[in-house]
Amino acid sequence: MNLCPFAKREVVNNRLALVVSEATSEQDLLEDLEAELLRVLQNQAIETSLLIHPLVLTHFFDYNQFLFLVDELLISMELDGVIQVASFHPDYQFGGSQVDDPDNYTNRSPYPMLHLIRESSLERAIDSHPDVAGIPQRNIELMQAMGSQKIKLLLQACFETSRHTD
Repeated sequence: MNLCPFAKREVVNNRLALVVSEATSEQDLLEDLEAELLRVLQNQAIETSLLIHPLVLTHFFDYNQFLFLVDELLISMELDGVIQVASFHPDYQFGGSQVDDPDNYTNRSPYPMLHLIRESSLERAIDSHPDVAGIPQRNIELMQAMGSQKIKLLLQACFETSRHTD
């Protein structure tokens, strides 16, 4: 759906890493996150990585609280300003929104995940985009035009597709 106009280039150029964590605790996930941060730093072929963690932080409140630990890890590894972590969750909810507001779907995903992005890549993409400030509003308008029911069907289709390819 091109919600992130910068993502397609990385997918097409095979610079997106997809990692599924087997973590069942926050500590295990922090260790997996640290390992993935190091892997991204050491491998210049990876511009961005999705650390998918289906077995831990399935409740959005817990996930949202965990993001403070993510920030602390970035600081302790001296990666603040080097790697940015974007958050996606099946129950993502922006502050002040209702649970089923279509706006929330801009950050919803089939499973909880942490999106690791090289700041330098993000800066280059932003510099070359004609209207970065308009991206969030366009995404919200798209989600509102689609409506929650249609978006839920699209997410459901992700699970049906994975069952057919397993």
